[in-house]
Amino acid sequence: MTLADLPLWFLRGIAVMFGLLWGSFLNVVIYRVPRGQSVVSPPSNCPKCNKPIRPWQNIPVISYVLLRGRSACCKERISPRYVMVELIGGVLALAVLELLVLPLSQPTTSLAYAGALFSTAFAFSLFLVATAFVDLEHLVILPDKANLAAAIIGIGTASLRNLEVLDTVIGAAVGLALGFGINTIYRMLRGRSGFASGDSILLGVVGSWFGWQGALFGLFAGALQGTVIFILVRLLGGRVEEPEDVTREREEILAEIEKLPEEERAAAMEEWRKEDELADAPGEGMQAPLAFGPFIALAGLELLLFGETLRDAFLAWAGA
Repeated sequence: MTLADLPLWFLRGIAVMFGLLWGSFLNVVIYRVPRGQSVVSPPSNCPKCNKPIRPWQNIPVISYVLLRGRSACCKERISPRYVMVELIGGVLALAVLELLVLPLSQPTTSLAYAGALFSTAFAFSLFLVATAFVDLEHLVILPDKANLAAAIIGIGTASLRNLEVLDTVIGAAVGLALGFGINTIYRMLRGRSGFASGDSILLGVVGSWFGWQGALFGLFAGALQGTVIFILVRLLGGRVEEPEDVTREREEILAEIEKLPEEERAAAMEEWRKEDELADAPGEGMQAPLAFGPFIALAGLELLLFGETLRDAFLAWAGA
């Protein structure tokens, strides 16, 4: 059975529904993973009153509209982020189908090959979206296991993107080296972290999918787009502040340290600084810690969907 045996309306409809459903699950990942909670147990519950969410109250997008943006149990307002992520899932699934799968030679493309290409590309896009939202809210990326899994899948599916396995291994190494190298130099010059270790790992993951050129694109395109967004926010009168969750966590840790005997506080503070790159970070203005992960993730999505065109344009510009 080939791709041409199925009507386009069917493929597109299945892709959108599939994307919406996984977008709904992505909300669970974004909320629970930074809090160290399981993504499979317990079943979905209201974050305000913890009452279980019934299946008919958890239909992607539709439930949000019918409930008018409020939970069915306690009538608390539901963050627009939830429906946004669900829609992003649907749009990305359709984009992967339209841009990566349908352009294949349909009369000779087996459903098995098309399915492998779609599922791996869509899984990577979900990984990038989850990383972006978690970083925006907590200034951390997904756990090491998730990043390792994404890198292994990237290396293992290199042929689907017309790359050699060695290219992706080198790409992962280059991405890691770029991030950790920048941070090392920054520490030497400024005495503090300037490039989060999580961002270095994310660059390595992007490199494992798109080779060393992809790692370079992730760094420079991410930095460029991040700078543009930062400038626009400032020009429009907005402020750049660290996320509330980060501020609250810092305050809680400081409160715990204050409870220690005076002779133990200095050692506890020093230990915390070694473990947490944001321990002494100010909370506002030009010195506020910025979430760079979302912009690396954006560059990764751009490479995934528009890869060859963007990569060739970037390399041509870099070599000009």
